[in-house]
Amino acid sequence: MKNKLILLSILGLCLFVSCETPNGEDSTFAIINTTSATKSITEDTKLDDYWYQGKAEINSYKLEQVRYSDVHPGEAVLVFVTEDFLTDKQVKNDNYTNKNSTAILKNNFLRKFTTGIYDYSIMTSIFTPTETNKFPKTQKITISSQDWCGQSFMQINQQKNKYKVSLRSYFESEGDKDFTIDGAMLEDEIFNRIRINPDKLPTGKTQLIPSTTIVRLMHLDMKPMEVVISKAGYKGDEFEGNNLMTYEIDYPALKRKLNIVYQKEAPYIIEGWTDSYTALSRQKMTTKATRKKTILSPYWQQHGVKDVRLRKDLELTTFE
Repeated sequence: MKNKLILLSILGLCLFVSCETPNGEDSTFAIINTTSATKSITEDTKLDDYWYQGKAEINSYKLEQVRYSDVHPGEAVLVFVTEDFLTDKQVKNDNYTNKNSTAILKNNFLRKFTTGIYDYSIMTSIFTPTETNKFPKTQKITISSQDWCGQSFMQINQQKNKYKVSLRSYFESEGDKDFTIDGAMLEDEIFNRIRINPDKLPTGKTQLIPSTTIVRLMHLDMKPMEVVISKAGYKGDEFEGNNLMTYEIDYPALKRKLNIVYQKEAPYIIEGWTDSYTALSRQKMTTKATRKKTILSPYWQQHGVKDVRLRKDLELTTFE
């Protein structure tokens, strides 16, 4: 019976992925580990077809990151991919033997930048169900942050109307903590919500849990905060493109404003963002990310030396 379930899952998945795999690759492994059996991004068939073609969308950005009262050079990468996710274990569905599974849009959000002699590497993974009526909340977020001082890790798991948070940090004031917070919307999931359906994004006064990256960099308490959100056509000149939208999140208590600029038409590609707040110098400073390249790629198959060319296509740092 177990083998029959796995076979049925594989047959269902084959309907939604490319049949092309590199020579020597196990196509069954590629299918199970790259796409979801359920097509449910929106009612937009074209958008479903975009996300369910057996590839991830990889976006590279030029990053200008505020840290230590300076603006530092770096790069950011957003990797969006659809997967099946187990809602009880809150992990990726690998075996297709557990019925508690739903389609999610995963965003692996990477930031790398230097601060003088040393560097930072921050990665956030956000798991947001695409069946938003059935699963209105993001299921899970993880973040790891490394620099030459040390490293920290945080995991957020959705539990009914709360979020369970686990923090592991090298700072004495933070230490190892486990706690719960009210289940407001998470700033980190906004990027996913834009890609799924920006028309459903909240506006006006509401509660929002700040980005885990901002919480880590500013050493804030992880809790919901009052924000004022607006959405409008983009009229600035910092980002190129026609028919763009801007989604602005204003945190009065932090004196911080986040603006995410994205294409108005599906698949709602994110052109970049600005994040302005008061630094330690008490000066208003702005982090900015500007999109360089976007490709669709089964990157999990492209790990050979010959595939370094794809990093060049994305204008990412290479080590040759």
